[in-house]
Amino acid sequence: MDVITIKNKALEGIRKHKYALVVAAIGLLLICIPFGGSKPETQSQTQAYPTEVNSMEQRLEDILAKIDGAGKVQVMLTVSSSEKTVYQEDTDLSGGGADTSRYDTVIIKDSQGNELGLIQQVIGAKYQGAIIVCQGAGKPAVKLAIVEAVSRATGLGADQISVLKMK
Repeated sequence: MDVITIKNKALEGIRKHKYALVVAAIGLLLICIPFGGSKPETQSQTQAYPTEVNSMEQRLEDILAKIDGAGKVQVMLTVSSSEKTVYQEDTDLSGGGADTSRYDTVIIKDSQGNELGLIQQVIGAKYQGAIIVCQGAGKPAVKLAIVEAVSRATGLGADQISVLKMK
């Protein structure tokens, strides 16, 4: 085939599938545009990380090191959302309309007279993944025991937990 024949077939294919190509191009363009997460949320997750996640990592290291054959253990957890506190709210529906309702946090005083918001619920951190490095990871039984323990403690699936041998 010569170049002109190939060019004509290519142009015919483009004309025939022009709508599909336009949709694909728009899809690629949308993938390239960044959406979502604002800076303050990322900063609050970073600030919350050291207290709650480091505590969980340390507790996991302590318990996993007690598994027969595990040896020395290091744990790293990643979070998709940090711990959140939900406060009790009082609803004022004065005027009866949906536009006039008001939500206020219920405030209580402790024995020293400090005002605090009444906590309705504390939602724990949601973990995204775990990396465990240990000396005994070369043994399948140890690896399985570690994956099961981390899965139960964090709610992660086995596919989100990586157990690697320490050098």
